[in-house]
Amino acid sequence: MNAMYPCLWFDGHAKAAAEFYCTIFPNSKITSDSGMVVNFELNGYSFMGLNGGNNFQFNEAVSFVIPCKDQEEIDHYWNSLTADGGKESMCGWCKDKFGLSWQVVPAILGELMSQPGKGQRVVQAFMKMKKFDIEALKNA
Repeated sequence: MNAMYPCLWFDGHAKAAAEFYCTIFPNSKITSDSGMVVNFELNGYSFMGLNGGNNFQFNEAVSFVIPCKDQEEIDHYWNSLTADGGKESMCGWCKDKFGLSWQVVPAILGELMSQPGKGQRVVQAFMKMKKFDIEALKNA
């Protein structure tokens, strides 16, 4: 178990959310379910889902960043997270069907942005994108 982990507040959908996320991320599983609290792991990281009611909603103030090694990985996470009611946003941001925000980004983004004379062009390119296109960023 991680020394620290997020507790995600759901309006009665914690188990459905955990099951959904476990189908998307490798090395993932539900570790316990009391009905009120669902503990699960995504790619080895611990999470808690709480069926807390409709008092609070997710917003972009908290998001999870997924650094992706290639376009195939970006496509997998993007398409999976935006499926069935998820929403695309700009610059690699999206929301899943439960309203949780994700940033699906190329792992090499920082490297591309730090190349002399190229960083601003990379930023200009991705500011026009919803889902990141690694090849377009490399060619910026």
